Amino acid sequence: MIELQSITAGYTRDVDILRGITMSVGPTEIVTILGPNGCGKSTLLKSIAGFVIPREGRVMIAGEDLTRVPVHHKVRAHGVGFVPQTDNVFGALSVRENLLLGGQFLSTRERDGRIEQLCALYPVLKQRYLAMAGALSGGERQLLSLARALMPRPRLLLLDEPSAGLSPRMVGEVFDAIVRTRDSEHIAVVMVEQNAVEALRIADRAYVLAMGEIALQGRASDLLASDDMRSLYLGGRAAA
Repeated sequence: MIELQSITAGYTRDVDILRGITMSVGPTEIVTILGPNGCGKSTLLKSIAGFVIPREGRVMIAGEDLTRVPVHHKVRAHGVGFVPQTDNVFGALSVRENLLLGGQFLSTRERDGRIEQLCALYPVLKQRYLAMAGALSGGERQLLSLARALMPRPRLLLLDEPSAGLSPRMVGEVFDAIVRTRDSEHIAVVMVEQNAVEALRIADRAYVLAMGEIALQGRASDLLASDDMRSLYLGGRAAA
């Protein structure tokens, strides 16, 4: 589904945030990108989405070279959905209006049917259908942002720290919703996360960045039990 080939990228000339990143994501995989603050996680996600154009390397999605394709074109023409960490819903609009915006390029019949499907996937949105998005809890807003990104039926969903600002209880609910989304929509999910334990709990595979390079990679379950992972990122050693 996704193949990144030796991606080098940054925001200012001659300063590379990412240094030769190579990674892949299968068609229905959940892959998480982990690492300390400033290691390049969000820059990597933005390079996939099209907000950042790599200086070197290629971003291949479904076999096409989309390295220099801007984000709006990836969303409309190439099945990419993106959920930012902040400002991911329109607070002055209702749940219904947010979903309508997500499906603005669908026909009326397709849009209405899609809203019905997503409200079945996330029942709380049906319960809060006419409520203003700004009045929702943090977890409800995150589910709304997921549903809005799913309106046009993307093949790939990019999530930037979906647990940010949520209570421990809501973190578990949102991560469980991500798994349900993958299973029901049959899509690939790439997420940047600070909550490594929860992210590894639901992910199939993970990449751990350090100073703009891949320091560790592998099956999520293996990394969760890895001494190297704990030493590099989780702040300790695995129990014997």
